[in-house]
Amino acid sequence: MRVGLLGLGRIGAFHAATLAAHPLVDELIVADPVRSTPHGEPGDPFDVDAVVIATPTSTHAELILRACARGIPVFCEKPAAGTVAETLKVLEAAEGHRVQIGFQRRFDPGYAAARAALRAGELGELHRVHLVTADPAPPPASYLPLSGGIFRDCHVHDFDALRWVTGREVVSVYASGANRGAAFFAEAGDVDTSTALLTLDDGTLATLQGSRYNGAGYDVRMELAGTRRTQAVGLGPRAPLRTVEGLPEPDEPWPDFVTRFEHAYRSEIDAFLTGAPNPCTILDALAALYVAEAADLSLRERRPVELAEVTRPGL
Repeated sequence: MRVGLLGLGRIGAFHAATLAAHPLVDELIVADPVRSTPHGEPGDPFDVDAVVIATPTSTHAELILRACARGIPVFCEKPAAGTVAETLKVLEAAEGHRVQIGFQRRFDPGYAAARAALRAGELGELHRVHLVTADPAPPPASYLPLSGGIFRDCHVHDFDALRWVTGREVVSVYASGANRGAAFFAEAGDVDTSTALLTLDDGTLATLQGSRYNGAGYDVRMELAGTRRTQAVGLGPRAPLRTVEGLPEPDEPWPDFVTRFEHAYRSEIDAFLTGAPNPCTILDALAALYVAEAADLSLRERRPVELAEVTRPGL
């Protein structure tokens, strides 16, 4: 198989190594205007059997459409496009084409085990969910104007995981945030500390919290509380937590998202290359983006937002 890879940033470089080592990949063609990699050779990334897109968000829609126009299967890092309107256009134009979106938590063993336990009835009736995503250090100031804000850039992974694990849809969001660190977050219209209360369509309540300044390490967790049992994801030996009950602090806390989800990133690429049933479609990406849109609107207007407000036709 001849595979094209666009983008050689942090996750693009990881994908390059994964693709180069994959037994189904005979030739890897890479394209990035400023970076290089020891994996693959430069060339036309669309003269291939499949393409992987790991470029900045603003380029995703155009590149997906170019690949679909040539009949090439596409794997694209989240999101499918930067806005709801663009995502809807991509969804329409890509109908009938394989486009897999990179929400890698769907391939993490912990999230998969929690989903299986919930579906098997081991937790009883689900009543509460808690979600955490906290980065150890903030991104560069130059990244923020392009990120779409903390709910679209960071917590969209939580929103997708919430839908995928529970099998339910979010119907309302009440979000808040604060600026506790560098001034460039506020200057970009963003926050560096976030919270939200989400209500699911069966009445289940989910709470969310996040930070760009979690100095202890990269912290990603999910807790599901049911009438029979509570299950947690992300409380392994490298979770950057210290308890007053005397449990030891981890020697090597997770330093970043690539290290934490290394297995998941490799697994999602394998699913793409082997042609497994599409585990994350443009529709899935759109659903998570709708929740992020509602959270962002709630943050700006300081009020609860119904999902129906942001999913209306013509948005």
